[in-house]
Amino acid sequence: MLPLLLLALAPLVSAEPLKQDERNRVMSHLHATRKQFLDALAKVSDAQWHWKPAPDEWSVAEVAEHIALSEENLGAMIRKMVKGPAAAAEKLAAVKGKEEKMLAGMVDRSQKAQAPEMLKPVKRWKTKADLVAFFKEKRDANIAYAERTDDELRTRLLPHPAFGDLDLYQWLFLISGHAERHTLQIREVQGLAGYPRK
Repeated sequence: MLPLLLLALAPLVSAEPLKQDERNRVMSHLHATRKQFLDALAKVSDAQWHWKPAPDEWSVAEVAEHIALSEENLGAMIRKMVKGPAAAAEKLAAVKGKEEKMLAGMVDRSQKAQAPEMLKPVKRWKTKADLVAFFKEKRDANIAYAERTDDELRTRLLPHPAFGDLDLYQWLFLISGHAERHTLQIREVQGLAGYPRK
């Protein structure tokens, strides 16, 4: 009788750190979107940095600040939420494999969303170089966390306004996918007719 009881409880207690292939997948995505973002900013002049398509639309500087703020805030949120209780087995089963759909949704620029107040640009950094240095520090910390953490990211859930419940491993992908989404936005701004040529 006892072995059967233990078997029944197994899905509730069989938490473990990330597997190596899971680490490799998310680190690869984080590295790739890091490069995409930094490449998009590499040759941006001061005039290009501050140019706005319209008074109510973001400049490259503002989009980049939004990415940097997200890198900091979402990374900190993951580390905080992992200290909470594990979700029920049926809720964890419902989000399994959801990262693929979420990543596809992140790069669909036809769907717009309002940034929460904490992620809105407020001219926190005086120069592009300062912002880039901050982003690199925070992204490298998030990559190192994905590589080394023993936290049970797969057992903790956190809801997202657009995608519903995601486990904290999927939130690491969300950080990366969010940077990819807004790097595409930067490229859109750079392709507009009025964007300064130098």
